[in-house]
Amino acid sequence: MDLDQIFKTPNPIIGVVHLLPLPTSPRWGGNLKTVIDRAEQEATALASGGVNGIIVENFFDAPFAKDQVDPAVVSAMTLIVQRIMNLVTLPIGINVLRNDAHSSLAIAACTGAKFIRVNVLNGVMATDQGIIEGHAHEILRYRRELGSDVKILADVLVKHGRPLGSPNLTTAVQETIERALADGVILSGWSTGSPPSLEDLELARAAAMGTPVFIGSGASWENVGTLIQAADGVIVSSSLKRHGQIHQPIDPSRVSQFVETTRRNLNQLSVISHQLSVISQSKK
Repeated sequence: MDLDQIFKTPNPIIGVVHLLPLPTSPRWGGNLKTVIDRAEQEATALASGGVNGIIVENFFDAPFAKDQVDPAVVSAMTLIVQRIMNLVTLPIGINVLRNDAHSSLAIAACTGAKFIRVNVLNGVMATDQGIIEGHAHEILRYRRELGSDVKILADVLVKHGRPLGSPNLTTAVQETIERALADGVILSGWSTGSPPSLEDLELARAAAMGTPVFIGSGASWENVGTLIQAADGVIVSSSLKRHGQIHQPIDPSRVSQFVETTRRNLNQLSVISHQLSVISQSKK
């Protein structure tokens, strides 16, 4: 997966638009215009704050169906993604929760979105939705049938879940890339808003052997300088919300602060890497 080609940077910052409850979800409010307006406002705030990409997901549809969502959800998300793409020029990704990768691919293929996020691409996870099995063989074949080049970012040992069995992180990353053919992998903490450890990110990056590794949750301007040392990019939402509260809308000032902090740390890492390279060359 060529991050430079998709995001115009080797270290993308991807913001998330959490859609308000959609039709047929338990908390659906009956007015799709309200959902669209909020999504457009948040996408605009993310773009103006300097992120490099946006994921659109049906976050407030909880409790989620573990596999296939209702067709009304797919229809609403397709419409909303198209509206967002008319407003911003950033690459857009899709995540249909909890694990409807087929619908994500269909929406992406029809709208021109660039990537999807899949919570369980392979393996078996015990979650609050029940047992979720990965269906990489079906998803990859469906992508081929669609004639699509949409990239697949797959969570490894996804948050809000526990693996059945005891795979170590290195093996899980390798199998997600080599056997499930993920284009990039995502590492999160145990729940929404909790970060992965630096040690786990380092293990994942070593196992990925050049395939992009993303921080999938819990990144903030306080910890991103540390975590980004062992990742290629970051997916961020909670810390960009007003007062840092997940149910609040995106706060443009918090987006700008996060982006500036992340880029400053990336620049510092680049300078250090260059200096070490010069020192190494001088000793030869």
